[in-house]
This record gives sequence, structure tokens and C-alpha cells, in this order.
Amino acid sequence: MASVRRRGTTVTALLTLALAVTACGPVAERQARELRVGYDSLDGTLRVWPPRGALAGDAATTEAVTEAVRAWRSPIDDRAHLPSSGILWSGEVDGARLALVAADVPGEAASWLLQLTGTDGRYTVERATEYTDPGYLAYADVLPVQLADGRRYLVSGRVERLLGPDGRALMVTDGLTGPVSVPECAAVPVTATLRATESLPRGRAADRLLDLGTATTDPRYPLVRDETGSGRRALDGLDTCVLAGEQGPFGSIPRRIGDRDAPASVPESWPVEKVAVRGIGEMALGGGDPGDLEQLSWETAAGTVTAVVYRPAGDGAPVVSPADRANPLQTYVLPVPGQPLVVLTWRGNRDSALSVPPGTPRLVDRPGLVVVPMPEAKQTFSLATAEKTYYRSVGGR
Repeated sequence: MASVRRRGTTVTALLTLALAVTACGPVAERQARELRVGYDSLDGTLRVWPPRGALAGDAATTEAVTEAVRAWRSPIDDRAHLPSSGILWSGEVDGARLALVAADVPGEAASWLLQLTGTDGRYTVERATEYTDPGYLAYADVLPVQLADGRRYLVSGRVERLLGPDGRALMVTDGLTGPVSVPECAAVPVTATLRATESLPRGRAADRLLDLGTATTDPRYPLVRDETGSGRRALDGLDTCVLAGEQGPFGSIPRRIGDRDAPASVPESWPVEKVAVRGIGEMALGGGDPGDLEQLSWETAAGTVTAVVYRPAGDGAPVVSPADRANPLQTYVLPVPGQPLVVLTWRGNRDSALSVPPGTPRLVDRPGLVVVPMPEAKQTFSLATAEKTYYRSVGGR
């Protein structure tokens, strides 16, 4: 079994134990008729997700939630595997019934956090957010919940304290926080203090996450790991709704399942961790003051992905490109209003040389960075290195 990275630490033992409980021996043979209450993951002797909520022990509620989850289907019509799924929280919030379920979907190799509401004894899946690492809900510590009164968070048994975006400790009742002020389209920090456990013998004073905003739509998962704080700096001043759009960096590479795109699933370009930014140069347009060109990078479930951000001088809104997978010659289409551009970057050295089509004006030309107008017809650019020549084509339809 592949190990899972968590805060720079391998927690294979934790997941092996979780899987041993849920997928081996007599448990695997048991035909579970109802969802378990709580989740079978342990960190030493600590149960990471114990049953919580005032209705956690209510048999009728468990049965109704089970029926709703049994009827639920993922965007590609896969279903939750009940024996390895569990009800994390079940109770009432402001007079309304709420249940939160960690759903294992083997066909997609994914974990889903299902949010259900109950009325007249029946439950309905209102939200379904996906994390493409199948073990995620076994070792996560903070899960997002979106209700009518705003964002809340469900925390694991490892969490001693949770700080909201304003740096103040949030009140946690039976694992669930009160309402938290989170903007719709901006990234804000959430920081957990973790107690000492077998997997973290010294605990963790600051387990940093970024919430990408309450406008993040299903099935996209809004929390991103930010261990060093680089993501907070990188996304400062950026509209996360634009970043998450179909042409934005986080949403522009669709997930492929089998031989087809799966637009209703989490994009392959969706961030998981290590969001960072580095300056790559300046660019002046239309005779104005130069603005900054930056390269945004982040880790996804499918590997490293990058994009370009142009921050114009003054109060102009930043412009972002769609994502590009890691390549020796990175090619980005930057949709500057009225003047779309192509930004090409590479590791500049004496053994590399970029070739552009004849007659192409270079708005920026420096080692490792060239910016040209977006061509009306398809054009090919090439990067010659000591070992190989790389080609990238842009333009046209």
C-alpha cells in the first residue's frame, strides 16, 4: 500500500490500522446494513473520529442517514462503500438536523465528505465534496462545513485548539465550531493546534490550512495545506473564485476518468498543498508603469502544476492564466483585457535557446522569460537544450 504524506510525516501505520479495521478479516466479510457511527481510524490509542453529535446514538437517525447515503451517487455514478464509511457527526444545529459522513468511494479511489440535512425523519445529501486521496478522511483534522449561517469546521480528536481567520480561538462544541466569518472569494488561514499522539509525539503547535472561500462549489474541496505559510502569501489579493473557474489556474485542467473528461469531478489542477509564488520579471503594457509577472505553483493529486499571474501597477486587478503541467518549456495564455498574451518560461542557461516564429514581436525578452502577443493562428515555439528540443503550440482554435 502506498504511504500517505501528512505534515511531512509518513503515516502508513495509521492508515494500515484504519484499513485493517475496515477491510480485513471478519469485518470485510460482514455485510453492513447500516453505516457505522464514527470512523475506524486510530492514532495510537486515540480514536481520531469518535461518534459525536447529540443524535450519534439515535438508531432511527442512523438508519435514515444510511438510506440517504446508500441512494447517493458520485458524479460518475459510483456509490459509497458502507462498511468503510462512517457518520462523523449527527445532531442539530440551530434547530435543523445535520449529519456529516466520511464516504469511501472505491471506484473513484476518492474520499467524499457528505453533508446531509434531515426533515420529517428523512435525510438528503445537500453537499458532497471530494478529496482525490482515498485515505484523506482517515487522517485529516479539520473538515469544512457550509451552513446557512456561514462556514463551520468539524475537528478531529487530535485538535486541541482551532484558530479562525482572525487568529482567535474558535469555540468548539462536540467537535463542531460555531459560525466562522470566511469571505466568498478570498483565501484565509485556519490554524490547528494538535495534541501529542503516536504519529506526532510532540504534537503540532501550528498546523496551517487555507480556506479558499465559501463560494467554492461542490465537489471541490476548499481546504488546502499551507505548512510554511507560502500559500497565504501567494494568494494574497487574488480572487479565488477566478482561480477556481474553468479558465482559472485551479480549475482549468479537467480530471479524466478512463478515456473521457469528468467535468463534474474535482479538476486535476485542484490544489492540495504547497501553494507558492516566485517573481519572474516585469512587464509594461501600453506605455504604462511596469507590473509584476509571477509564477504560481502548487501540488495536486496528479503532481506539480503552475500558472502565471500578472499584477499590474496601481489598483488594477491581477490577471491569471490557466494551469500548465510541469514542462521544460512552460507556456501560458495570459488573458490581459484587450491584449491577450503568451508567456513562455524555462530554466535559462547557456545551453538553452528559445525559438519563436519569424516576425513575432517579443514584448519581454530575457533569459528564461519571453512574452509575445497571442497569435491568431496556431504557432509553435521550441526550446533547444543540450539533450533535447521541446515544442509547444498555442493559438488558433
